[in-house]
Amino acid sequence: MTAARSHDRAGDELRPLSIEPGFVRTATGSALISCGETRVICTASVEESVPRWMAGQGLGWVTAEYGMLPASTGQRKQRDAARGRQDGRTIEIQRLIGRSLRGVVDFGALGERTIYVDCDVLQADGGTRSAAITGGFVALELACRRLLTEGKLSASPLTGTIAAVSCGVVGGIPLLDLDYAEDSSAEVDANVVMTGDGGLVEVQATAERTPLSRAHLDDLLGLAEIGIRELRDAQAEAV
Repeated sequence: MTAARSHDRAGDELRPLSIEPGFVRTATGSALISCGETRVICTASVEESVPRWMAGQGLGWVTAEYGMLPASTGQRKQRDAARGRQDGRTIEIQRLIGRSLRGVVDFGALGERTIYVDCDVLQADGGTRSAAITGGFVALELACRRLLTEGKLSASPLTGTIAAVSCGVVGGIPLLDLDYAEDSSAEVDANVVMTGDGGLVEVQATAERTPLSRAHLDDLLGLAEIGIRELRDAQAEAV
């Protein structure tokens, strides 16, 4: 048996979830997503140009940046600007966010413009990359809707929805939506990115001490699907 979970959850339950759209008035699209004690501000900003290597092709681009505020983990985290470079974890996460969001974008329909999705962690208690993808999609969708309203797009460039959730094996038991305490003691830690119709975009799974069995992988994917259905409902309500 595992210890009692935060928020008195069952093994297949998400932490308390909220998505507040329009959190940053000056952004084209934005959302504050809270998953338990993890909170991430996601903003989408539009530029009427594309990277030089894409110019003249009639295609748009979506990219992401990710960062953690200094006090987000309790012990102050030095800003990347102060170090003069991003750390490897930051680069890996923002690439994941960008790949995930681009998986549901028609670049031809977007036209030659770039949407930057910035995800800034206010408070971290596990699952920040998953929260950033889920909230980042809301910001992206709100930005696309604004472009449609302003007549800059004739049709939405979004081909589907995307969300992500963490899961893992703790004390031999598969659990959904790990908080930091669970994540730090998990035998297996996974992040699953999935479309609204159940298509897998990315699965990151790491076994810390015990090799991951095929049966446990299937269990984790099943839990992720349950969680992502709930996340999609929250996204739909937010927009």
